[in-house]
Amino acid sequence: MIGFWNIAKVDPKKTALVETFSDRSVTRGELSEATNKIVHVLRSRGIKTSDVIAAVMDNSIEAIEIFLAAMQSGLYFVPINYHLTENEIAHILADSDAKAVFTTSTFANKVVSGADSANIASDLRFSIGDAEGFVSFANVVKEASGSEPDDRSMGLMMTYTSGTTGKPKGIKRPPSGASPDEVGEIWSHPMRIFGIEGENQIHLIQSPFYHTAVLVYANASLQYGHEVVLLNDWDAESVLKCIEKYRVTTSHMVPTHFHRLLKIPQAQRAKYDTSSVQYLIHGAAPCSIETKTEMINWLGPVLYEYYGASEGGGTTVNSVDWLKYPGTVGLPWATAKIKILDDNGNEVPKGVHGLVWMLSGAFDFKYHKSPEKTSLSKRDGFFTVGDIGHLNEEGFLFLHGRASDIIITGGVNIHPSEVEAVMQQHPKVADVAVFGVPDPEWGEYIQCVVQLVSGEKPSEALTKELLEFCALRLAKFKLPRKIDYSENLPRDPNGKLYKQSLKNKFTNSAI
Repeated sequence: MIGFWNIAKVDPKKTALVETFSDRSVTRGELSEATNKIVHVLRSRGIKTSDVIAAVMDNSIEAIEIFLAAMQSGLYFVPINYHLTENEIAHILADSDAKAVFTTSTFANKVVSGADSANIASDLRFSIGDAEGFVSFANVVKEASGSEPDDRSMGLMMTYTSGTTGKPKGIKRPPSGASPDEVGEIWSHPMRIFGIEGENQIHLIQSPFYHTAVLVYANASLQYGHEVVLLNDWDAESVLKCIEKYRVTTSHMVPTHFHRLLKIPQAQRAKYDTSSVQYLIHGAAPCSIETKTEMINWLGPVLYEYYGASEGGGTTVNSVDWLKYPGTVGLPWATAKIKILDDNGNEVPKGVHGLVWMLSGAFDFKYHKSPEKTSLSKRDGFFTVGDIGHLNEEGFLFLHGRASDIIITGGVNIHPSEVEAVMQQHPKVADVAVFGVPDPEWGEYIQCVVQLVSGEKPSEALTKELLEFCALRLAKFKLPRKIDYSENLPRDPNGKLYKQSLKNKFTNSAI
């Protein structure tokens, strides 16, 4: 049997979710009833099928309850990064046309202005924990009916990605109208492509659930009836403790996690029993050959990599094949296809670099309110996110960076134009270039090169001033790690910046 609500009816007493930070847990039956209550609360306040609800929350049982409520009532669910600034959160709430927002007392102050700008009704602003201007989530759910709602239909995630423009864009798919009890096969697909099936798995969520992949794999696990263990406030040793305590079998990670785990001395690592681990799934950022090899040497052939995007995908590779072709991101999964095209849209021979295009698959998408970007990213049923790669003779895909300037640091996409737009507002900045430089731990770090206005001189005090200026306007993870200065940035007569020449200089110096 597959499908969360089906499984919950058959075996309602089995544990579904565990919070490691509170030792709180809920059974399948309790989780199912909670999702029903949330649906009834939303419908009683005017939320209809295909409406959008958003969440600015950290990992918690309530966060998963809200997500599943959307998934069984035909809603679009928008998870928002709680590290974003008030203005960035406000943009997503307004752009997504969110009708309701869920948050916690910790983040409520950052959400208020966004809820106002999106015209979210006062009775559709919910907080876990007391927060002024928000309805108590606990109180409204407590009074609601736990009966299964009528007119249930499959909901969809609507995640936001920077893509190839500065402002994040929502990835929106057309509603299917399918019953949530009949789409377990679709929702569990991310697990099945690695051969993970059946109920006897325990999945550890390590990263914030606003990351698309984290939420996708949590949902896939729940559809199989896997117990899901929620971790907050990540640190390397806490992961090892969780693996041992809960006998974790599967988890989703990014290479930054690997770097930090490998910094734990071997003698310390050996204190923890990690023998339960069967699948460590990773993606979202490049992983160095050295790091991945060391992880496999430590834990065995349990690393499984995928390549894809919020828009779709993709490829997969197990440890055995990866060791045969180090650096590959694998072969297309059963329902996927990969093409490598040149600038004219022609398919290139094996071994030749070009733009990677992926089959859109059963669930097509569009960029919300951005038809031009949607059109540019699609061709003959395929889409691209701007990656350059090649296929070897056996059909394994290798990546060689992005055609666009997107910086991927710690698995998070950052478009330099966002940082440049802020930095250019500073009165002492005449010109600026922002780009990613390879970093062994984060994949890339954010490098900024500034051309100052006439009369200004570089100094440590000025660098501090520029960073503080940006910190008031950008999320912390978007701040440059390094700021350097140049008398003139390389631009052509038409004003085009030769950013690659700058990037090459700093990349070479970083090696």
